[in-house]
Amino acid sequence: YTSEVGYNIAGGSHHVVGYTDQLTFSGDFDLDRLLALHDAEFKLAITKRNGQDLGDQADLGTLQQVQEVWGRGQTWRLTQFWYDQKYFSKRLDWKIGRLTMGDEFDDFSCKFQNLTFCGSQPGNIVGDYWFNWPVSQWATRVKVQVVEDVSFQVGAYEINPRFLERHDAVLPTFPSGATGAMVPAQLAWAPKLGKDKLEGNYKLGAWYNTSKADDVFEDVNDDPAAVTSLPAKRRTGRYGLYVSLLQQELRFDEKDSTRGLDLFLHATFADRRTSTLDNQIALGLISTGTFDFRPKDELGLAIGRTHVNSRVAHGERLSDSPVQYSEYAAELYYGLEAYDGVMLRPNFQYVRDPGGLKRNKDVVVVGLKTSIDF
Repeated sequence: YTSEVGYNIAGGSHHVVGYTDQLTFSGDFDLDRLLALHDAEFKLAITKRNGQDLGDQADLGTLQQVQEVWGRGQTWRLTQFWYDQKYFSKRLDWKIGRLTMGDEFDDFSCKFQNLTFCGSQPGNIVGDYWFNWPVSQWATRVKVQVVEDVSFQVGAYEINPRFLERHDAVLPTFPSGATGAMVPAQLAWAPKLGKDKLEGNYKLGAWYNTSKADDVFEDVNDDPAAVTSLPAKRRTGRYGLYVSLLQQELRFDEKDSTRGLDLFLHATFADRRTSTLDNQIALGLISTGTFDFRPKDELGLAIGRTHVNSRVAHGERLSDSPVQYSEYAAELYYGLEAYDGVMLRPNFQYVRDPGGLKRNKDVVVVGLKTSIDF
């Protein structure tokens, strides 16, 4: 169970307390023990989201949600439904079924409440086809452990807007309406550096989507659509790349590798022909077990920028519309383990130029993220 409460003490049209939550029911099945299938696993996960978005309630106008757990239709969803098989002493890993793209590529924790710092970053800027949790897609993924700390993986995901629908979302259906295939690839390095064996996780990835999409600026005659009002030019293929760096810099307890200071940097860049948001950069730190008397508590701090494609901004300028630039976000939270499996994360968020519009009032949100693992 995860819940997120937020109150905008500044910004928006009025002050509101917003609440949203998510329930996840999951089961992992060891098929080696159950059916004598060596190195095989099956997983099923179903989610249910509830509540409302503070951004909508208070008209915050932000590009990124201040409650990351809200969205994708408040309904029951089939989030994971896959079979995983390992070969050659687990050096080759093959997975097939209904997969969540952000769990396989550019995966990152969701300890922060602002979406800028949560989960797989590409889904934050090209979410119309990179579907993060809780939406799953029919897909397959192959991962090769090249050497002990280096891996390479590639996947193929069906791109189908109907996976976002609420009707029969909990069933493993095969809806019509596919527009293409998404092919992501990722090279990862997970070293243990120095005499203290400080753990790191470095990822470089890219993707290509075979679907067609509208150009964000040009019309069918290669002129500015904002001026001519003609239909947008259709582009074939959408693409991008990402870099994700996570490194433990300090360790507070020689016997407990989880207690330490981790630094992270995420950067994602999408093609400027078809993406309204063309890049996002976030960096921050998470300190776990800073105090000996609170070995599982956390302290997190992050800052980030979400950039609106300058081609979109040029079109807005030509049409005398408000011009969007960049949105800047920062969040500070303290994670208090109130009980084993119960984590409370009170947080403070600041968003400058919401929506990338300099005329919008800056947003300040105080929030509380609660996670309970039953």
